[in-house]
Amino acid sequence: MHIHPVGTRALLVELEDLSQVMAWHAALDANPLKDQVDAIAAATTLLLTFATPNSAAAAAEKLQDFHPTAQAGEGPRFVEIDVLYDGEDLDEAAELMGMSREGLIDWHTSTEWLAAFGGFAPGFTYCTPADPAQNFNIERRATPRTAVPAGAVGIAGGFSAVYPRVSPGGWQLLGTTSTPMWESDAHPPALVQPGDRVRYRAVSSLPEVVSTMPFGRRTPARLPRLEVLDAGLLTLFQDQGRPGRGNLGVTPSGAADLAAAATANVAVGNPRGATVLENIGGIRLRALTDAVVCVTGAQSRVLLDDMPVHLARPVLVTAGSTVTVDPATVGLRSYIAIRGGIVADAELGSASTDVLSGLGPAPVRLGDVIGVLPRSTAMTDAQLSNPMRVREGAHGQTEGVLRCVLGPRDDWFTPESLEAFLATEWTVTAQSNRVGVRLVGPEGSVSLGRAREGELPSEGMVAGSVQVPPSGEPVIFLRDHAVTGGYPVIATVLEEDIDIAAQLPPGATVRFELA
Repeated sequence: MHIHPVGTRALLVELEDLSQVMAWHAALDANPLKDQVDAIAAATTLLLTFATPNSAAAAAEKLQDFHPTAQAGEGPRFVEIDVLYDGEDLDEAAELMGMSREGLIDWHTSTEWLAAFGGFAPGFTYCTPADPAQNFNIERRATPRTAVPAGAVGIAGGFSAVYPRVSPGGWQLLGTTSTPMWESDAHPPALVQPGDRVRYRAVSSLPEVVSTMPFGRRTPARLPRLEVLDAGLLTLFQDQGRPGRGNLGVTPSGAADLAAAATANVAVGNPRGATVLENIGGIRLRALTDAVVCVTGAQSRVLLDDMPVHLARPVLVTAGSTVTVDPATVGLRSYIAIRGGIVADAELGSASTDVLSGLGPAPVRLGDVIGVLPRSTAMTDAQLSNPMRVREGAHGQTEGVLRCVLGPRDDWFTPESLEAFLATEWTVTAQSNRVGVRLVGPEGSVSLGRAREGELPSEGMVAGSVQVPPSGEPVIFLRDHAVTGGYPVIATVLEEDIDIAAQLPPGATVRFELA
């Protein structure tokens, strides 16, 4: 057992094998450590996240002598999944395993599968043969598909799983199922849970399955306040997200710049975690009734009709007036809070839109009406400062500095690569989004080379993880990152500085420095 720090608020516990990971996960899920937020199991590791740096440090000491005990409880559930074995990779996978097509189907259906852990996407559960003698380590496809259909049944790396929704993927596809793997309002929402036993059953046709559960997004009552006249490039509903659901394959999500969102809410008298609008590219709103509004985040011009308004100042918008937020000149994302708290369709207890998994409400569009809760009792606050922590560089670009902690996989990189990572002024590319900020060195000249060859088994990720794919160009994970990832993480940005990364637009420059 080895414990790697992951930033200042998480630990990556490296264990001997999957059975040990499952034992540790079951024990720490049943009896969490102090301030433990999440426990994310993977093939040979367990990622533990905590609310504070002190809690993570205390947990690292306590885990040195930790020995999980068997958890008493109900016996395993048995889940049967009907599969039409019509997969595009069925013949190729059979050849890789040294079997006939019929032999592969017989192996897949006669094997009892043990649900080991969730990850990758909501409802995607990694299953391994309950009898290790039946396991085959199947290579992933050399070129992953950009879109694997919902219900595809695949195998790779000793695991089998069902893709719950359309997503990229590199597994060998054996067939298709119509069994719903994820329903947000079900209890639990994922059909297959860690510890379950799974059987695949070959069928000649698939029935049309109609969900008996209500639609997963709750639509509470609201009072109409503002009409959207221009939604800009992208406007999303965001709040504090869905922490603590990593074992379901659900990332925390939430406002990309949490400080800016919280400041806007406090300014208008809302709770810090109330829902706000997160905007890129400017937005224009018209008041349907009197409303108190505050804008924070990126440096941009804000107008109440034709009158300039300061950032982080609550302002009364009378019925018929308009609020205009221009595209940012420094930074990227603006946040708009409305007194009373914006009401949006919630999923898994949050109104945050997760752009990777598709959880949460749809993006805001032209003509939408933004509603709020009917009352507020807290005072507004006009004495706050806008918490933006990026600045304008010498050439007019946004620039920032991110504090980080090396690891947990810095030993996968050469000393020269570690030095280059910290010395380089990186540039943000146009392929960046809420999932991650993609970086490139000056004129593409910097590539972070590895000291090791081979693949790293997928393991848990946090917002702030700086993952390095084979290209050698780093990616900073933001709030909508995948729960697990298979590329080594050279460093982890401090939780307190993720807000800075969220304000880096394409063309911005950024440096890393050790905390």
